Amino acid sequence: MDFARARVMRGILFLAHRVPFPPNRGDKIRAHHLLRHLAQFAPVHVGCFAESDEDRAVEGELAQIAASHCIVDRSKPLVLAGVEAVLAHKPVSLTAFHSARLDRWVRETLALQPIDTIVVFSGQMGQYVPEDYPGRVVIDLCDVDSAKFESYADGGERVWLNRREGRLLAREEERLAGRSDATILISAAEADLFRTRLKTPARANIQVIGNGIDAGFFAPDAVPPAGEISASEGPHFVFTGQMDYRPNEQAALWAIGQLLPVLRRRYPQAQFHVVGRNPTDALKARRNDPGVTIWGEVPDVRPFIAAADCVLAPLLIARGVQNKVLEAMAMARPVLLTPQAATGIAADDATHWLVCEPDALAMAGRFEAMWESGGSADAIGAAARQFVLDHHAWHAMLAPLEHLLAGETAEARDAA
Repeated sequence: MDFARARVMRGILFLAHRVPFPPNRGDKIRAHHLLRHLAQFAPVHVGCFAESDEDRAVEGELAQIAASHCIVDRSKPLVLAGVEAVLAHKPVSLTAFHSARLDRWVRETLALQPIDTIVVFSGQMGQYVPEDYPGRVVIDLCDVDSAKFESYADGGERVWLNRREGRLLAREEERLAGRSDATILISAAEADLFRTRLKTPARANIQVIGNGIDAGFFAPDAVPPAGEISASEGPHFVFTGQMDYRPNEQAALWAIGQLLPVLRRRYPQAQFHVVGRNPTDALKARRNDPGVTIWGEVPDVRPFIAAADCVLAPLLIARGVQNKVLEAMAMARPVLLTPQAATGIAADDATHWLVCEPDALAMAGRFEAMWESGGSADAIGAAARQFVLDHHAWHAMLAPLEHLLAGETAEARDAA
């Protein structure tokens, strides 16, 4: 047994802001694979929140992996969380995920179990790490949430609230970087951004662990294409994601209002499919627009990706690595995306995907050039899948975690 595995054999406390089952949205996918990886090294005790009946229904699956667990219902109204945040001078993101019950469970677990390391998934959960805890603390921020709220404010959305949230979250992120033995970001770009926002970046151990993909599950021959799509004339464009997440909603509305009309002037039967749970009222209102289908939640997103002539990811605001992009690439579909959506994935334009600024005429032109060139779409799709196989397998992505749990520095790891 090597040093890394021996270091963490007694126990790990894993705190996540959502139940890491089922792995059907970006943050849950990462947390799910992170938990499974941690369970290779030691008994893992899991504290997390449930937000739906679907979350509560998977408690048995969590129990099969976790040595013990605590799932707390997150039912606090956003208005109440906002009032608490103002009174406590804290970010709404923290008060929304504060639970006295979970706090008690964490302290009891630390008192009763031999916990060597606390692994925190998402900055909202850092509030549960006791200041006097003597073991290692590893925090996976994924991306820089404070910068996301600042970008919302810069875009004119609830300026005062988002500016306040960004400012207070930046303060919390600074505290967490100082409190943790290692702080993980999802891409080099996010890590570089985080360093620029810290007052003393040299004191923080900032590491990068990217997102992976299950390329056996997301495979071009794993499922047949959705018949409702493949049976009708196209081309068909598919956008996937959690559709009450503001960047996804914004991107889908932009595609409907700006890009699709340009595409339909050239291809009158072009269809745009929005696939994902909880579409907002603004999206539902567009379901009767020519060429638009708002599917909402579906049992399996893969048939819709498989039926796509092109997967769109026209995100205007994006943090970290987009799972929707990796999933489409793994299924050998050509992806047309903005530079924002491409962040953190080192693929090559015109080889593995098509990257274009969020300009409707330019983006439609990139698609037309690919579509009219014969086998270009298939070639890009095949190259995309090979790229994912070569660079984004989960076991390879999470390999550095073992050394972080052991307390090894990057320099020591590289020298080994």
